[in-house]
Amino acid sequence: MTKRTKLKIFNDPIYGFITIPSERIFKIIAHPYFQRLRRISQMGMSYLVYPGAHHTRFHHALGGLHLMQQAIEILRFKGIEINAEEEEGLQIAILLHDIGHGPFSHAMEHSIVEGISHECISLLFMEEMNTEFNQSLTLAIDIFKGSYSRKFMNQLVSSQLDMDRLDYLKRDSFYTGVPEGNINSERIITMLNVVDDHLVIEEKGIYSVEKFLVARRLMYWQVYLHKTGVAAEQLLIRVLKRAKELIERGENLTSSPALSYFLHNKVTLDKFDSDTLGTFAKLDDYDIISAMKEWMEYDDFVLSNLCKMLLNRDLLKVKLKKKKINPEKLKKYALPLQKKYSITEEEANYFVFSGEISNVAYSSENDKIQILHRNGKISDVAKASDQLNLVALSTEVTKYYICYPKTIR
Repeated sequence: MTKRTKLKIFNDPIYGFITIPSERIFKIIAHPYFQRLRRISQMGMSYLVYPGAHHTRFHHALGGLHLMQQAIEILRFKGIEINAEEEEGLQIAILLHDIGHGPFSHAMEHSIVEGISHECISLLFMEEMNTEFNQSLTLAIDIFKGSYSRKFMNQLVSSQLDMDRLDYLKRDSFYTGVPEGNINSERIITMLNVVDDHLVIEEKGIYSVEKFLVARRLMYWQVYLHKTGVAAEQLLIRVLKRAKELIERGENLTSSPALSYFLHNKVTLDKFDSDTLGTFAKLDDYDIISAMKEWMEYDDFVLSNLCKMLLNRDLLKVKLKKKKINPEKLKKYALPLQKKYSITEEEANYFVFSGEISNVAYSSENDKIQILHRNGKISDVAKASDQLNLVALSTEVTKYYICYPKTIR
């Protein structure tokens, strides 16, 4: 590779200057597939709750790269051998781990395409780019998939204490203004070590891990699963569902060529070829927003009102319950809607619905966060901690919600 004549840096509001470590990584960042992440919001519709949450997947990917650089430096300092090829593989893997996200990130993960996770699409992007970059991404792909022989490297990219989570909690806390999520990622990374090819945290770092797990729980219930944000995301899913339904009836809806392709075609993993990937790469938040601006004037009660609700932030009322919602409760809100606007039960169900949200801050079932004690013993953080609430954090909590309109104009 040619020698660089200029140091490439990004100024990040969280970490300050982030240095791009190699020419190849800079070229990956410059690639149109990666630049598209500038147009994919990190937190979906959360900006309707937290106005500052307009940061993107691009920000997050660079943050992950920065933390990976720190982790490699720390592990090498502690005598863990990581050669130059593995170093770059780790950096590329974390940089591209979220490249497969569609518009509004998780909000539309299974709406644009049928049952294909963003991880699957990330892998397709990585394999396509690997061809363009003369197979130089092969090691990064192996690390990303967990098929590389050194397991701890995959854990740095994808585990319960990976560089992905260490960045997004701190970053999302900053942009939402929710201080409960502000973790000490630098302290946690400084305490990293490797024993028997598994990532561990040295005993001195246990309190930072406890804080990380508590912060994760608070961020999920206060931010990621905020009831208004959940309702907004459900409306967005229903916008796409209604648009597809109308198109199946033969109606003509205006949208960008990329969005139109996914509205007119049922795209499953076996049909996700190179051309489909190229079309997906042209899709971002702006396609959805511009389509909704058109559709809010469309002559369909359901589609136009759903779009108006989102664009004007006139959202549904949401209530959280500890028990499942009784179907009779839904009818109570749906029937008046049917009568008032002369719509069918199916159409009313676009505005009156229930669902559930759940979260577990720490799963002690697999891929545990392991603490390395001074005597060399290794134990699960939930057992090593003197905080009783860590056991509680290992329990999945489920809440049920019901959504219904305040008014429909």
